[in-house]
Amino acid sequence: MTTTTESPSTPPDEHGSGSSRRTWLREHSELGVCVMLLALGALVLTDALTMDVEIAQRGPIGPKTVPVVVGIGLLVVAVILAVDVLRGGRGEAEGGEDIDLSEPADWRTVLLLAGVFLGAAVLIEPLGFPVAGALLFWGAAYALGSRHPDRDPLIAAGLSLITYVVFNNLLGVPLPGGPLMGVL
Repeated sequence: MTTTTESPSTPPDEHGSGSSRRTWLREHSELGVCVMLLALGALVLTDALTMDVEIAQRGPIGPKTVPVVVGIGLLVVAVILAVDVLRGGRGEAEGGEDIDLSEPADWRTVLLLAGVFLGAAVLIEPLGFPVAGALLFWGAAYALGSRHPDRDPLIAAGLSLITYVVFNNLLGVPLPGGPLMGVL
């Protein structure tokens, strides 16, 4: 009985470690998320610590507190995740995903949504948030497949008005009212 040994399917590179390095990077691809979280945490901390707050400071907890806590939290999560990945931890694929990756992207929907968002951004100043928001909600519903011309505009107008009243009147976040400013 004769045994034969087959050569590896990928030829070794000049240094002999390139394919193993790529394999290691593929197996530890979650480290990319760690790097992103680390960079985001450093950005948030840098921005928070260089913030000028003498005018806004009214007590022991000022406007820097939440961004500093969030930045530190991002750094801690990045380090914990990196340690877990390097110890062999792996993210599990979601069992409920119903996306067929062999299908092409639906660019029509993406472009319609982008157009609706850009249109709302352009129209919010002259028409006000209630009208621009209604067009945004109605256009997004249409782009995502809803075809109820009698119901969709009414729901969009209701959502937009509720959002305007909550932000403008209850939360004190001023939104442009447009021509409806005197009515609402």
